[in-house]
Amino acid sequence: PTKEELLAAFGKTLPDVIATGLHVLFCGINPGLYTAAVGHHFARPGNRFWPALYKAGFTDRLLAPHEEHELLSLGYGITNLVARATNSAAELATEEYVQGAKILERKLLRYRPRCVAFIGIGAYRAAFNRPKAGLGLQPEDLHGARVWTLPSTSGLNANYKPDDLARLFAALREAAG
Repeated sequence: PTKEELLAAFGKTLPDVIATGLHVLFCGINPGLYTAAVGHHFARPGNRFWPALYKAGFTDRLLAPHEEHELLSLGYGITNLVARATNSAAELATEEYVQGAKILERKLLRYRPRCVAFIGIGAYRAAFNRPKAGLGLQPEDLHGARVWTLPSTSGLNANYKPDDLARLFAALREAAG
């Protein structure tokens, strides 16, 4: 995307990749400008979501962001905690996370995934007032869905290397069945 296309993506939203009865509904923080400009989840080059899915065994090959709907046939989907696109998640207010949590809860009631996996533990902590939440399976469910937290897959998250992300995603895959 051009600089103009990126600027025009501020505030845009992406449609969910969602269906009833998923094994795992992945919940991102919010779309970045690149992702909103191209119209596909986790699309920015350098985002490690798609490689982590592949390396963890969720997919049998590395999917490109424009192939996101292929996840549905495998029992996986994607949504975001906050719908509007920003340059950085740091631009989001706590109130947006809390409001996003209410919208997500309605999606969980409607679509009934077995597990909801938050890609970005800080967003989960803010949205559900769980400041001490750690990575992995959480002690509480959300409307019947097991809750799992994972680190952000953004290339800006230098705390986790690709192999770390693959290991953490694989633990989710094993737990989700």
